[in-house]
Amino acid sequence: MLSKGIRQQQHVLRPPLSAIRWPHKVPLLTHNERFRKDGIPDTLSADGFDIAWTQYQTYLVRELNRRIPDPDKHSKVKDILLKYARQAEQAPLFNYASMAHNNHFFFNSISPTSTSVPPRLLDYMNASFSSVESLRATFLATANAMFGPGFVWLVRKKNATPGDELAILTTYLAGSPYPGAHFRLQPNDMNTQTTNISDQSPTEYAAANQYHLRPHGRAGAFGSSSESHSPLAPGGQDLTPILVVSTWEHVWLRDWGVGGKNNFLSAWWEKIDWGLVEVNLGQDTVGSSPRVPQYRRTPLYSQSRS
Repeated sequence: MLSKGIRQQQHVLRPPLSAIRWPHKVPLLTHNERFRKDGIPDTLSADGFDIAWTQYQTYLVRELNRRIPDPDKHSKVKDILLKYARQAEQAPLFNYASMAHNNHFFFNSISPTSTSVPPRLLDYMNASFSSVESLRATFLATANAMFGPGFVWLVRKKNATPGDELAILTTYLAGSPYPGAHFRLQPNDMNTQTTNISDQSPTEYAAANQYHLRPHGRAGAFGSSSESHSPLAPGGQDLTPILVVSTWEHVWLRDWGVGGKNNFLSAWWEKIDWGLVEVNLGQDTVGSSPRVPQYRRTPLYSQSRS
């Protein structure tokens, strides 16, 4: 009876989920109400959208909020995933943060109607892939060939040779496209490999070798060798993601059925918000560039104000 009473008391003292003031909330998409009511025309039904966005994003944000350490409660989701990407013991926190970020990036670039590719973005596409048609064929073939859930990204490489700035990048599961999340100093996944060192776990091995994973000394507060500088992974490429499609089965399976992935991808391509993709492209870095048009863009995450 005593144990039961204690359990009942603990239950009473624990606030309901609805009463908790979470630091992160599910962001509203530009076309959220229309998609919620009618779905994404010719792409996802209202029920399909509800599962892939409303229910799933709510789940991701809830689980993320439960795991964020107090010092990071009001950090941006992107900053959280980058901070914990290299910490094996914080894998769940990284996974929920990265997945929430990726899923929002995907849905936020969808339009209810077909849009035209802006001339400036078209120039980048033609320079890197010879034509929009070639980019489409390569991008969709890559996504369709992915065996398992993940994301396919169109990225802009920084400091790349002119005419070779756009590229296609794949990430599996909740993987992140950002180079800051890719820093590894081993050829194998240390979550599945032994270290061949007696009595030393992969986590202990990684911790013992952290010295080799960061710069040493200082060269000014913002120097390339300062301790505040985050280096790229060896052989890594600094880049900016500008477009993504999700290949997770829960996104397309309900409406398109087994074997319908390729048809879903083709339908999604027709609903890309190319104006937003150009905004993600950013400004030109060499020579003159046309002014990027003003464009409505929802933030990657709204945060409650204290």
